[in-house]
Amino acid sequence: MKVNVEVDCTPAEARAFLGLPDVQPMQKAMMDQLQDKMASSINAFSPEGLMQSWFNPNVSVQVMEMFQNMINQTLAATGGGKK
Repeated sequence: MKVNVEVDCTPAEARAFLGLPDVQPMQKAMMDQLQDKMASSINAFSPEGLMQSWFNPNVSVQVMEMFQNMINQTLAATGGGKK
């Protein structure tokens, strides 16, 4: 014997029928918060903001020192190219 049951309902109706919680209000609130955070930090991704962070003298010196230290450590670990 074969029985087929076809249910025609929306996802919201199915959730309500199965007793699952309605998470749409929470999802909307979280998306609103995410959108606010993204909008407030969009200035950091502007071309001017990126250029200022890249060419900040204090940061540039620190990055150059870190790069030099990395090169020195790599050379020291490999023997420094000395024969």
